[in-house]
Amino acid sequence: MRSPKQDFSLSAATAGFVAVLVGFTSSVAIVFSAAQALGATPAQIGSWMWALGLGMGLCTLLPSLWLRQPVLVAWSTPGAAVLATAGVAGAGAGFGMPEATGAFIVCAALITLFGVTGWFEKLLGRIPMSIASALLAGVLARFGLDAFVALKSALGLVLLMLVTYLVGRRFWARYAVPGVLLAGIAYAAVAGELHLGGVQWGLTMPVFTAPEFTWRGVVSLALPLFVVTMASQNLPGVAAIRAAGYDMPISEIITLTGLATLVLAPFGAFALNLSAITASICMGREAHPDPDKRYMAAVSCGALYCVVGLFGAAVTGVLTAFPRELVLAIAGLALLGSIGGGLAVALKDETHREAALITFLVTLSGVSLAGIGSAFWGVVAGAIALVVQQWRPRASGSR
Repeated sequence: MRSPKQDFSLSAATAGFVAVLVGFTSSVAIVFSAAQALGATPAQIGSWMWALGLGMGLCTLLPSLWLRQPVLVAWSTPGAAVLATAGVAGAGAGFGMPEATGAFIVCAALITLFGVTGWFEKLLGRIPMSIASALLAGVLARFGLDAFVALKSALGLVLLMLVTYLVGRRFWARYAVPGVLLAGIAYAAVAGELHLGGVQWGLTMPVFTAPEFTWRGVVSLALPLFVVTMASQNLPGVAAIRAAGYDMPISEIITLTGLATLVLAPFGAFALNLSAITASICMGREAHPDPDKRYMAAVSCGALYCVVGLFGAAVTGVLTAFPRELVLAIAGLALLGSIGGGLAVALKDETHREAALITFLVTLSGVSLAGIGSAFWGVVAGAIALVVQQWRPRASGSR
């Protein structure tokens, strides 16, 4: 068996860095808002970064090395949005960090239960590949659109990155994304758009919050957090794994994320789950032409997450120093292959094509109903369309 050192490559390391860059900068503000809405102190917010960074890092790094497959774990972005909304709405009623921590633990226990019993994986087994691929394409397509929308506010930067990508794909496909990232950073540095002056390095110290368990916290925080994490995060995450052609022990990984959340919840880890967006970056051809070596992209990503956890706000400050348009462009360009692959599989089977297209469009729309994101409703809409189109009344037998 080859050693990880032999499988290491620049393209994989770059894919891991891009995954961390995109994962943090696209949603760290929502996590900060959630912590502040629940009354977290600056020290507790730093502890959230410590717990989430180490949780994501270890749950990504260790399984990837063990399975030799790219396992990507992230925090629950829609879960953070639920907490931010509930925290603000419930501030007058007294939602605070102890009650929220109790809710995190209940959510983690439910995630662990669905992993240990295999209930989540059994449910996923009923979803056709075309619908799952359409779901993934819908989740990722938003990033592709945002990359080109960014041309409006940063024409020179995004145009340079686009040209670099096209030339790179033509002449050195394996290093196209690293080239795009370097070109974007160089342009931003010359234009004075990198804001690194305020970053202060230092280790982040964890802060323990004793949990408080209440029915109100379970109903208003834990259950919504659990539902959106499973429906809007783990569901697309499994779709990304399937689309990339990997055969992973899904139930065991879900169990791992639940247990990690359970252990780290008192320090601020509200919910860990499978990733779809960063997974697609690390599972694509841009990470490595050989699927058996793409796990090193996840290993690099996990190691960087651990560094983020240890240095907390300082590393977050570095990542958020990049111009927003640079992050949007690198994410969209890095995901082009995954978007195209997802659509190709989704539309391949003519009998499922319309249902898959409905899944794709509903997911892409970003519609949110009952606090649950469009990924879940896209699958529901596609499943309904599939049932309506393929249902046939059973012929009555003659007596």
